Amino acid sequence: MPAKDVVEQARRDLAHVPRVPGVRKPDAVLVADGVRRSFGGVNAVDVEHLEVQKNVITALIGPNGAGKTTFFNLMTGFDKPDTGTWVFDGTPLAGVAASRVAKAGMVRTFQLTKALARMTVLDNMRLGARDQPGEGLFAALVKPLWAAREREITDKAMSLLERFKLDAKKDDFAGSLSGGQRKLLEMARALMSDPALVMLDEPMAGVNPALTQSLLGHITDLRDSGTSVLFVEHDMHMVRHISDWVVVMAQGQVVAEGPPSEVMADQAVIDAYLGAHHDTDLGDDALLDEGGVIDAEAQAEADAELEDTEKAEGTAP
Repeated sequence: MPAKDVVEQARRDLAHVPRVPGVRKPDAVLVADGVRRSFGGVNAVDVEHLEVQKNVITALIGPNGAGKTTFFNLMTGFDKPDTGTWVFDGTPLAGVAASRVAKAGMVRTFQLTKALARMTVLDNMRLGARDQPGEGLFAALVKPLWAAREREITDKAMSLLERFKLDAKKDDFAGSLSGGQRKLLEMARALMSDPALVMLDEPMAGVNPALTQSLLGHITDLRDSGTSVLFVEHDMHMVRHISDWVVVMAQGQVVAEGPPSEVMADQAVIDAYLGAHHDTDLGDDALLDEGGVIDAEAQAEADAELEDTEKAEGTAP
């Protein structure tokens, strides 16, 4: 079945799922049970049961300190829970190291990008590939053992860089990229391992308006090409427009689930999430630029990013 048909079927399946916290999904790619993590007596994560549906975009939202990033860290092996188990695509991953989690097909990005600044964009991409025989000490000394695989990895990296409009930057140091371009690089690098689930931690954080629409398009393309997506985001405009399902966390617990339109209309969610903005629609575009002003430095960076994107696409005047 074509990927888009699979996505539409997954959406139809979700339409019949009850709107209650911890509800079971028809085809879950990630299932977490009794996951708890505390710091100094404070429960950062206290998830009784959570399932992430396959082949859709799921948003994980909630106020600062709700436990969203900690939950990501636990699921991907960057932190250890006090208690709990979780299964990814049929494979138990509790207590598994981050490198093995990535090899299993669940990869993540970070709020603060982890690009290696003193390596080129292309070399950063190559690092994300699996099955590299040249990484072995003795095999590295015998070029015929790894040369063919190296060419395959390079070709794949260039294909992804072209898809993300970063191919013109392939020989630049990653540290020279703008914030938005580093987000694109990290997302592209995550795809080098052909993951089944991509977990994006605040993909819009620090991204100027010039690249916002591009990032949105790439995230929906991930889903449409057969990759499940789970992302943490505070940008409710983005959540409303691209997510198929929304999970709300507060004080470490899952307090609501459902389609974005229904979740954002839930008064309890509005009160918990917005606080001082309780009279503002969660999906109001005004929240994208509170006060309606973008400072001159940010605008200059946005203009530069837009110019780079236009040059890459061949649309610059």
